[in-house]
Amino acid sequence: MHATAGAAGRIEATFAKRTAFVPFLSSGYPGPRDTPRLLMQLAQAGADVIELGLPFSDPLADGPAIQTASARALDQGVTAASALDQLAEVAPELPPIVIFTYLNPVLRMGPEKFVEKAAEAGAAGLLLTDLPVGADPGLAARLGGGGLDLIPLAAPTTSDARLKTIADSARGFLYYIARTGVTGSRTDVDAELSSRVTQLRGMLNLPVAVGFGIATPDQARTLASVADGVVVGTALIEALGTSEAAFRELAEALAEAVRANEKQH
Repeated sequence: MHATAGAAGRIEATFAKRTAFVPFLSSGYPGPRDTPRLLMQLAQAGADVIELGLPFSDPLADGPAIQTASARALDQGVTAASALDQLAEVAPELPPIVIFTYLNPVLRMGPEKFVEKAAEAGAAGLLLTDLPVGADPGLAARLGGGGLDLIPLAAPTTSDARLKTIADSARGFLYYIARTGVTGSRTDVDAELSSRVTQLRGMLNLPVAVGFGIATPDQARTLASVADGVVVGTALIEALGTSEAAFRELAEALAEAVRANEKQH
């Protein structure tokens, strides 16, 4: 699968084919020039969509592992601009990329300039953890006008009415947070979560990917039977902190688990 800058619809087309394995990678970690190689490893492991986190000094939605990775990248001189430059080096060989970041780096660069640079780098989507849908329609319009899908977030506390509003104006997929709080690993996937995801898929005209705390192949396998996508972040970053081999092995095991139990399309 080859990237086309600003190619609207690539993400939804990917979800239409099969249940998506969506790994997260933190730019500039562990080394400032490691990201292109690690992105390729995720693609080779079986990633269908990749979330690429940009380093930020105050990542409130992230748990300790990703905060540490982000801080290390910043200490090594990695910026939003340099991270996008590195993405551009390998984007033609990658599945769709969703830039995962906060509003501050976007505003610092300028919304239009940020979206233009991200699209030119080969990104297909943008997820801003601290810009709720509807909070700033003018800014959302500026961000959405550059060919990137704006990926919305929803949580267990989000009402059904709010979810429908979100889905009606969204493209790409809905990122459903499996629990409230910050990112990090959980110990199980309970029946309540599975039931809620099934309900959401029946209610919304948008693929539903589930993340925040999914850490093991068994958890990924369980979710793959009900969700449109399975997002894994913290566990992969923790594995990468051990070794690249551990990172690669976990990515391959997670992709295999998603394939083993993916729902029918």
